[in-house]
Order: sequence, then C-alpha cells, then structure tokens
Amino acid sequence: MPEGDTVWNTARVLHRALAGTRLTGSDFRVPTLATTDLSGWTVRESASRGKHLLLRLTAPPQAAPTAAWTLHSHLRMDGVWRAYAPGERWTARPAHLIRVVLRSPEAVAVGYHLHELALLPTVDEERLLGHLGPDLLGTDWDPDEAVRRLAAAPEVTIGEALLDQRNLAGVGNLYKCELLFLRGLSPWTPVGAVPDLAGTVALAQRLLAANRGRWTQSTTGSLRRGQTSYVYGRRAQPCRRCGTAIGKEELGDRVTYWCPTCQPPPAPAPEAG
Repeated sequence: MPEGDTVWNTARVLHRALAGTRLTGSDFRVPTLATTDLSGWTVRESASRGKHLLLRLTAPPQAAPTAAWTLHSHLRMDGVWRAYAPGERWTARPAHLIRVVLRSPEAVAVGYHLHELALLPTVDEERLLGHLGPDLLGTDWDPDEAVRRLAAAPEVTIGEALLDQRNLAGVGNLYKCELLFLRGLSPWTPVGAVPDLAGTVALAQRLLAANRGRWTQSTTGSLRRGQTSYVYGRRAQPCRRCGTAIGKEELGDRVTYWCPTCQPPPAPAPEAG
C-alpha cells in the first residue's frame, strides 16, 4: 500500500533511471493522453509531494510553447512505477494495467494502474497540489503548520484527521494505525482531546523518515516477516505489549487496527451544565 515513504522511494527510483536523459519514446494508455508523444523531451527530475509523483520535463521548442512541464501521477492504493533496462521483461503487473511507458536510451519506466495521470505546465503544479498540508518527507516540512491544520477541526477523530492529506501529506492507513498505537490513542479520540498533538505529529514524521530508502515498512524496528507492525494487519493476534487481541473496525471509509487495552476509548464529553 503506497504511503508517503513508498512514493518518496519511487520518485528516487525514477530519478536515478531517467533524470538528465532525453526520452526516445512514450506510450500513454489513458484516453486523455492517448495521442501525447514525449519523444525528444528531457527529464529534469523526479520528485514527490505526499502521495503524489511529479516527473518534471523540458519540452523541445518545437513540441510545446511552454518549456517546463510536469507528468503528474497518483498511486492511490494499487499504483506502481517500475524502471527496467532496455530489453528487460516487464514483470511487475499484468500488461493490461499499464497506463504509461517512457523510454530512454538507458531505461524504460512503466507505470501500472496509475491514477490522476496528467501532463501540465510545471507552473500549474499548485493547482493540483496546493490543497495539501505540509509534506512529512519534504524539504519544507512544517510541523507547526501541520498541528495548526489538525487543531482547526477539534471534533474530527484523530484517525480520520491523520488520513486527511490537507492536514499533513504522506500518512496512510498503516502509519495511522501504528502511530496511534505508539501514542496510546484510540483512533476515535477527537483531535481536540489529544493531549500532545505536536508530539503525535513529530512521531508521524519520524516513522516515515525511518523507512525512507527501503521498501519494507517497519514501525517495530524489525524487518523480519510478521514482525514489522504492532497492530496493522494483525486482527485477533495478541498485542505485542499486553496480549489483548488486536481489534479491526471501520473508521470513516478505511479499516483501522488498534489494541483495546493500550488504546482505551476516549472519555465521554462532559454534559452541559
């Protein structure tokens, strides 16, 4: 499941494979870009913003009136990019899931099951991304702004607020569940009742940063199969701290995992006098 660190890693893979090269061909398999040809375009860089991938390009003068363009994609739950050597077999996913192929003399980048695939002038990136909160893995990470955005809706549950990319960009369901376990917070706790919102935000950033540069996501410190998470994906298994069976329930439109003992339910709000 792509989360902020996975998207960050993917951007680096594409950057190493394509940055500085001139494309020799492209094949878009989505209706809006079906006739687009990026042959002769130069890849300047690959970057990420939260869960969004940004492949920044320079168009040759004869191809477009604007020089700087961005190929934007979103991985959502099931999208993936892979880089292959020329002539190497494309094995990541079935061929019918391919949405774009970018060819260069040194590499072939293949995007599978991508969402929101769009080509736009780089100056218009903020039109797509301006609503996002601070990027947990960005160079401009601003924890104070993330706290401010979360605190602006004190009645929302902390589980839902952490997944809202308008508050902070990069947390997905895995990190939401693990973060709340580590903080001892029930996912149903209203944001306004979280005792240390700044500490929660700081830990979120540390968790993603710790997994940057590797594909196995771990919040426990172990990379061994079955030992990488405290609660996520462990329904009915014993809590690693107290032995209570891990719970699984829907929260909003996502499933959440939590320990009923280590993450007690929030206290009821006092009745109005």
